[in-house]
Order: sequence, then C-alpha cells, then structure tokens
Amino acid sequence: MVDSTRFNATLGPIAVRIDDGIARVRMDPTRRHSNLRDHVHGGALLGFMDVAVFAAARAFGIAAGGSSTIDLSAQFVAGADAARPIEARIELLRETGRLFFVRGLIAQDTGSEWTTCASFTCTARKPSAAR
Repeated sequence: MVDSTRFNATLGPIAVRIDDGIARVRMDPTRRHSNLRDHVHGGALLGFMDVAVFAAARAFGIAAGGSSTIDLSAQFVAGADAARPIEARIELLRETGRLFFVRGLIAQDTGSEWTTCASFTCTARKPSAAR
C-alpha cells in the first residue's frame, strides 16, 4: 500500500516476495525507528509485524484489504540494528472463510549470519463481504 497519509508510510518502503512458501517482507529502518541503543524500537517492530502480516497475506493471495488484526503475540529475542534491513519471514498456518492464522520471525543479516530478533503469531479477520 503506497499512501503517504496512512500508518504504513511511517515504516518506509516495504518489499515482499514468496520464497518456498514463506512470505519474506523487508523493511529498511531509519533513525526515526531507533531507540537510544540504536536498535529498532520495539514499537516499530510491532508495527512492522502487523503491516508485514497483511503484506504477506496479499502475497499469499488472501484478500486482505479491509482485514483486521484480532490477536498479535510477540516475543523479543535480540536487538535489531537500526542501520541494517530487517526481514519478517511469515508462514501461513491456516485460512478459513473468515480468518487466517500466521506465525513469523523477524530476522536481520548481521554480515556473518542471520540473527532472529523477534517471533510472533497473528490471527486476522478477513473483510466482510459487500452487502
């Protein structure tokens, strides 16, 4: 979604692709996403998780426009360097008529390896049919 008046614009450009059944959603943090430790702020990570879920849903072919988050549970594992891109790797666990369920990891390439920074699960409700 490219609309500078919406929340998603605060995260900057987002790139999405499907790789072996996993949606890979990428964000390049900037200084405004950092905390005093120069890590990506936890609130920015939570916002990215939520936006990444719907970017992934669209990539999976789920009509996600107008969907809403029912539950998002996150666990922070390690700090994410605010000077390096971060990536959400999202797996679609199940889709029903009204809901979809995903789990994901936020990871960062540190130059020598990928580090897991956070994990999350999300339940989302699809939009209601037009009346």
